[in-house]
Amino acid sequence: MTSSQIAAVKAGFFRVLGHPARVRILEVLRDGDKTVGELQSLLELDSSSTSQHLAVLKQQGIVVSAKQGTHVSYSARDPRVFQLLEVARTIIVSH
Repeated sequence: MTSSQIAAVKAGFFRVLGHPARVRILEVLRDGDKTVGELQSLLELDSSSTSQHLAVLKQQGIVVSAKQGTHVSYSARDPRVFQLLEVARTIIVSH
């Protein structure tokens, strides 16, 4: 992959994280897997919005899903995403 291609992939990754609801979803997932219903309740989002944001995060490979009976639970694919969010928080609060 060229440096230009890597830069484009990085930009896409950060674009996906550019929505507050998606950041909030990831912050909740830091505590462990959650179903769509649990995320809706914790974040006070409607079903459609929650599903759309999860789909975007999943398409980018940031979250993964697992079917558990009639429910689907979501988790972060790579826990380093939580470190990234923590670094961002540290930078923001230091200004």
